[in-house]
Amino acid sequence: MRIAVTGANGYLGSGVVNQLIAEGHTVIAVSRHTQNINKQAEIIASDIFDMSDPYIEMGEPDVLLHAAWQNGFIHNSESHINNLSKHVAFIEKMMKSDVRMISVLGTVHEVGFFEGSVNDSTPTNPTTYYGIAKNSLRQVTEMLAKMNNKQFQWLRAFYIVGDKKSVHSDQSVFGKIVRADLEKTPTFPFVQGKNQFDFMDYSDFVENVALAITQFNVDGIINIASGMPEQLIARMTKFITDNNLSIKLDIGKYPDRPYDSKAIWGDNTKLKAIATHHLK
Repeated sequence: MRIAVTGANGYLGSGVVNQLIAEGHTVIAVSRHTQNINKQAEIIASDIFDMSDPYIEMGEPDVLLHAAWQNGFIHNSESHINNLSKHVAFIEKMMKSDVRMISVLGTVHEVGFFEGSVNDSTPTNPTTYYGIAKNSLRQVTEMLAKMNNKQFQWLRAFYIVGDKKSVHSDQSVFGKIVRADLEKTPTFPFVQGKNQFDFMDYSDFVENVALAITQFNVDGIINIASGMPEQLIARMTKFITDNNLSIKLDIGKYPDRPYDSKAIWGDNTKLKAIATHHLK
């Protein structure tokens, strides 16, 4: 397949590009910056918001993965709200094109404060600029897909655990602790870590995203999730051990974020269906 990936230079986009190339697909990698993009991709150094006809300018892909997003780890950055209309305009142009399917990366933060398993009908009540903007884009994307009779996927990401290889682009708490360890910092200020989240290793995440966007049997909201809750402190402790870090956690130094759910995980029934169909 010919697959266009926006945000291809980013933490998640670059990994998905690598995975798709490894699977033999032709990847059109689009981003303003290109230093992290696999050179085997067809690289387009461009701002997607400036494209008048993105489908043509991206070489008429079969599938679009829209992974571009600014300040994803700064949840109350005003850029999320300021750029929302630009994302909508881009998606609308692609919906009116001949692309077969549009897939967009979403986030668990669309859901807001919720306890339990999240499926594709779970009500959303986001409480950060990031969650509000992503949730709004999801709603508009679904509406535009119906209006234009276009197949779409909303790939809802939960909590992604990176590794040392992705340390320079990983802005999550896992990337931060690796950088602190490299700087020989003895302790790392941490929360209590009792909240339970749905974690997935970076390599598994990009593999599952690639799996989802290269098939057309399962669409709509798809949780890219493990389906299991795990305490943050347990996962961080395992991460420190697995990566042979010397740094120690200063537990309770920071308060928990008030908008984080106490226990939230994704229903991965659709993801399992995709994997089962792929194996057949």
